[in-house]
Amino acid sequence: MAVMNMVQAINLALQQEMERDKRVILLGEDVGVDGGVFRVTQGLIEKFGKERVIDTPLAESGIIGTSIGLAINGFIPVPEIQFAGFIYPAFEQLVSHAARIRTRTRGAYSCPITIRSPYSGGIRALEHHSESTEAFYAHTPGLKVVIPSTPHDAKGLLAASIRDPDPVVFLEPTRVYRSLKQEVPEEEYLIELGKANIVQEGDDVTVVAWGAMIKHAMDAAAALKDEASVEIVDVRTISPLDAETIVSSVQKTGRCVIVQEAPRSFGVASEIIAQINEKALTSLEAPVERVTGFDTVIPLFRLEEYYLPNATRVVSAIRKVLSQ
Repeated sequence: MAVMNMVQAINLALQQEMERDKRVILLGEDVGVDGGVFRVTQGLIEKFGKERVIDTPLAESGIIGTSIGLAINGFIPVPEIQFAGFIYPAFEQLVSHAARIRTRTRGAYSCPITIRSPYSGGIRALEHHSESTEAFYAHTPGLKVVIPSTPHDAKGLLAASIRDPDPVVFLEPTRVYRSLKQEVPEEEYLIELGKANIVQEGDDVTVVAWGAMIKHAMDAAAALKDEASVEIVDVRTISPLDAETIVSSVQKTGRCVIVQEAPRSFGVASEIIAQINEKALTSLEAPVERVTGFDTVIPLFRLEEYYLPNATRVVSAIRKVLSQ
């Protein structure tokens, strides 16, 4: 196995999927010659040529609309949107068309596209570069939403997303791109969509998180190692949500903290709480606690660290549920 960061793992997944299936093509702003804004697609145009790694105009609606047309005509497009906050011009294409093709055609057509995009904060970026928008897409029937937290997961989840017959929004936490390295198998492998991962087993409290928030959960668990046995569940796939794994963990521990970077109201954490209340209410020893962003636009870099959840806030939430 090689030691890789998330950028390298995603690049290798794209390369292997393009070698495996000639229908897989990449398109987006600067994905070819420049290798993408974060250099995730670097070197792929040299390997596969400009007919399969396509630099597009700066037109997100056109990128996704073109991808939908390619998908229903037999290709497997993997469009890149430079930042999640730039997807909005293409939102109509995703919600009104990509998510509905299978239903609209009564199963005659599917729409196998994987929309890759850097997302979330922590890199001191400008406006529209740091939003956590997973709830938008998870609320749309027909779209799958995947968020890796490690290089290993990114490679396996991306390969599984590309092979999925339906549209997937694949959100890549920018803070994790180069901040974490780990051993990643160089051979092909898949991580099943819709399956959460128990990162760490514990008995006293369950912490549920995804993306860049997994590190804060792990740091909090390490800080509390002499006080509590913390189980950490990485959701991995926001939609479909693996409620079974989460509920089973909460039934074991009796307490739960959910960590999401997105604003507090109407988010994925709220849905997870609803699932826990419906299926594990009598197992709870304390109300579920949330550690989240705030119901504001994410601020620019001077105030960004005040907005984002961190290990200190997670520790406080764990101690709160343990004290009840």
